[in-house]
Amino acid sequence: MTPSQIQAFINVGEPFVEGTIAAALVALWLLVVALHLARPYMLATLQKFTLRLAADLWWIIYVALRDLLVVQVFLGSFIFFYPDVVRGDDLPITGGLAAACAFAALVVKLTTKGDADPRGFRLQTILLGIGSVLYIVPYVLGVQVTTIGSGVSNQLAALLDSSQNTNVSLPLAYISAAIVGLLGLYAVIYNLRIAGTRRPQAR
Repeated sequence: MTPSQIQAFINVGEPFVEGTIAAALVALWLLVVALHLARPYMLATLQKFTLRLAADLWWIIYVALRDLLVVQVFLGSFIFFYPDVVRGDDLPITGGLAAACAFAALVVKLTTKGDADPRGFRLQTILLGIGSVLYIVPYVLGVQVTTIGSGVSNQLAALLDSSQNTNVSLPLAYISAAIVGLLGLYAVIYNLRIAGTRRPQAR
């Protein structure tokens, strides 16, 4: 392949991959919220197991799948932290803020007792709920309506599509990245502090 053909392949393939990630994030957000809200059902089912090993496996698989999906949502949302991607592709305008909500939920998991902390679990629920709304609503009403072509759909796309409203989408991308950076710094400081307080005492 010639360099021009390789460059053309990249120019075509990059938007396709980014669009696929954006579409997949809708399903991932729905799964994250559904699994998070399914905790009472999982606990009720847990009481039905007669073997302790089966109950432990049930709970471990549920918690691992639920938390790994949140991590996957955040990793997939990294495309919203790149201004050139936000400006060049049809993406939900508040996707970066949704990613910040997912990362904030992970930080809450880290800094609290997890499911044993009612306030922490409630905060996680709120953050994930807000994040899903910030992602799914502009994706459905902004990105997908571009295929309709009516006057109302064009107005919605101009408002909620990142490539058509760069005056808002680019500042939101920088703000979202700053929020994630500050939360990441807080998580690192928290880990270092916890590690310092749990040093084994010399005998």
